[in-house]
Amino acid sequence: MTDYAESAPPQQYQDISDTTGGKSIGEAIGDVTRDLSVLVQQELALAKAEVRQSATRAGQAAGMFTGAAVAAFLFVVFLSIALWVAISDLTGPSWGAFIVAVIWLVAAVVLFLVARTQVKKISGLEQTTETVRQVPNAIKGHEERNR
Repeated sequence: MTDYAESAPPQQYQDISDTTGGKSIGEAIGDVTRDLSVLVQQELALAKAEVRQSATRAGQAAGMFTGAAVAAFLFVVFLSIALWVAISDLTGPSWGAFIVAVIWLVAAVVLFLVARTQVKKISGLEQTTETVRQVPNAIKGHEERNR
């Protein structure tokens, strides 16, 4: 038979100082708060760096789009001049310029009409407006009034 009289009774509760390294609860909470603060600061620094990098790339892309737009504009100008010269051989310089101008006028009118049709289709923020109107009732606990 085993004699347990000399051994210590089994511990039912673990001493909290063993798990916190001898720190009090207040010190442990202070450590957690400090660590959390450092984590938030690091995350903010990372977010700022990512935004800076994205903004730099967006600026570079915008510059390239601008360059492409200028190149396309110059292409259209020189194409128009070439068309003018080609038509001028058949009709004379004045009529050639007039015909090219009319072609550009027709293109402008078509683009204007298409743009006006697109603007008329813009309805605003209907769904967002509706959900924002429902917020006060939801806050008050009267969701049934939103139906």
